[in-house]
Amino acid sequence: MSTFMSTSPTNAPQAVRSSGGIVELTATELSQAIHARDVSCVDVLDAFQAQIDRFNPQVNAIVAPMPREALRAQAAELDAQLARGESRGLMHGFPQAPKDIMPAKGMVTTRGSPIFKGQVSQTDAVVFERMRASGALFVGRTNSPEFGLGGHTYNEVYGTTRNAFDPSRSAGGSSGGAAVSVALHMLPLADGSDMMGSLRTPAAFNHVFGMRTSVGCIPHGPTEEFFFQQFSVAGPMARNVPDLALMMSVIGGFDARLPLTQKTRVDFAAPLERDFRGKRIAWLGDLNGHLPMEPGVLAICEQALVHFESLGCEVERVVPQFDMERLWNAWLDLRSFQFAGTNRALYDDAEKRKLLKPEAVWEMERGLALSAMQVYDAARVRSAWYDCVRRLHETYEAVLLPSAQVFPFDADLDWPHAIAGRGMDTYHRWMQTVIGPTLAGLPALSVPAGTNAQGWPVGLQIIGRAQDDFGVLQLGHAYDRASGASRVRSPLLDAIRQPAV
Repeated sequence: MSTFMSTSPTNAPQAVRSSGGIVELTATELSQAIHARDVSCVDVLDAFQAQIDRFNPQVNAIVAPMPREALRAQAAELDAQLARGESRGLMHGFPQAPKDIMPAKGMVTTRGSPIFKGQVSQTDAVVFERMRASGALFVGRTNSPEFGLGGHTYNEVYGTTRNAFDPSRSAGGSSGGAAVSVALHMLPLADGSDMMGSLRTPAAFNHVFGMRTSVGCIPHGPTEEFFFQQFSVAGPMARNVPDLALMMSVIGGFDARLPLTQKTRVDFAAPLERDFRGKRIAWLGDLNGHLPMEPGVLAICEQALVHFESLGCEVERVVPQFDMERLWNAWLDLRSFQFAGTNRALYDDAEKRKLLKPEAVWEMERGLALSAMQVYDAARVRSAWYDCVRRLHETYEAVLLPSAQVFPFDADLDWPHAIAGRGMDTYHRWMQTVIGPTLAGLPALSVPAGTNAQGWPVGLQIIGRAQDDFGVLQLGHAYDRASGASRVRSPLLDAIRQPAV
């Protein structure tokens, strides 16, 4: 078991002068330092590019790099704007690498598929529009598995992304490139998306924070269909909770092109400090044995519960009164229905179908075989599950689950085919622990729980009430302050000390 230790800077100017330099700053500190003109946008870009040069060859997290001279010219213009007293926003001068799933204008968007290799997007997804408007510089893309399918980031276009704590292990997925980039300080923070743990699994595998936001909190799209699509959401990944809140304040809020987005604007810049004394927390564990767990995972998560107790919370073991296998089967149908609808044209084209990975073909064929009544019945199960969790939240401030059922596995493996001797009957059954918040449409924050003797990280999900994203951030922040989780660094960072910038 690991012990959380403090190694992070406490204020921006001091950190800039320290041996860690610019990339050691949290995103919140970096924004303050840029706006105070303690550092220039050009220097920030150069520092993060140097960090990318240092670590990306080992982990392959950032792909499709943009021309550096053009980026330096953009950074210089951002400096000129600040000199005139003009700030674009909180991310002014931030190097960013949008996840290679949604379109980014003027950048290659492959979705991890050879079908789209070299395809340059003509438009931005809404979150990328907002990041650019806030002053972010797009230096490349973060790697993702093909179509975001599976919890392991590898594809035929760019190859495998490797774990930030041990490059022989998986980075998780689908936002694996984002998680590794944040953990190794190659980006100050990152965007991602989450349908089946795509923010939460890689956050757990790389000891960072990943926030699956409520449906409608942050625009996800535009896409060709925006009423049924309620499973995949956009969200942030960062080294600590205030940095998550910073990014959410930039990318969150209503967009008329996406009618399910929330018009009520949440003030994510509000103070995160909150008293949780006397609050009850539900610990679901392995759902009374329903979820197979790799030995050691559950023990590390249960050890982390003491930090909630140190806040004055009462942590209670709870087993939801719900048929979890029925929920899994509903998830299979709803996921396949959604994926097949989105990507049917690729399946119908015989030449393109040959380029699809087997898991994608399996999802499409399942979806195409479903009847309308099967989809409706799955939606009814989903609704009943939401009502079950809603009743839990009447008693408990938050519900806790492990973020993953396994430790980061061998990066050369496609996916875990068995856990604790129990065979996995689909390519994603090993990720079953993440489907509950997705199906209920609830906010879920993956926080670091600790590491095992090999140094492989484990994460814990904090699941909040409907649309209470800020409350989840507050509890996550309190947990971090009690545990010191955000101060744990990848050993790779200290194996090659960064020169001062």
